[in-house]
Amino acid sequence: MRALRIAPDTTLTELTLSEADALSVIRQHVGTSGAVDQAVYHHRALLHVHGEGQVIGLDQNVAAWALASAWRGMPLYPLHGPVVITGRTPDGEAAALDDDLAEHARTVTQTVRETLKAWKARPPASNEAAVSELLAYAARDVASGR
Repeated sequence: MRALRIAPDTTLTELTLSEADALSVIRQHVGTSGAVDQAVYHHRALLHVHGEGQVIGLDQNVAAWALASAWRGMPLYPLHGPVVITGRTPDGEAAALDDDLAEHARTVTQTVRETLKAWKARPPASNEAAVSELLAYAARDVASGR
């Protein structure tokens, strides 16, 4: 099963998961032996996140947050730690990630990486301006299907 992992540092890794042990491998990739929460921000995708990521102080995952927010069409709560993205069956089970959604993830992650780098030289005026800028870029990337 095809999946992607987005790390808090905006590193994107392609994964191939076997259906037999997908959950245990996803646990390893999000960094937990315990709970993995599954969130639906797009009807054909699942985001698998650390169940205690914010509580234990994992870094915010801005790229995964921007992607999820663009898919939902609104700013969401922060995501913490590595995130694994899989496809989703009509029954809500994990499945192979579709090409178009994988491309959304790649493009948004790259855009976030480039934007964060640019902000080192030209910081945004405020947190609100930063959120607005990232959401506008992510929405553009998802809408263009790049």
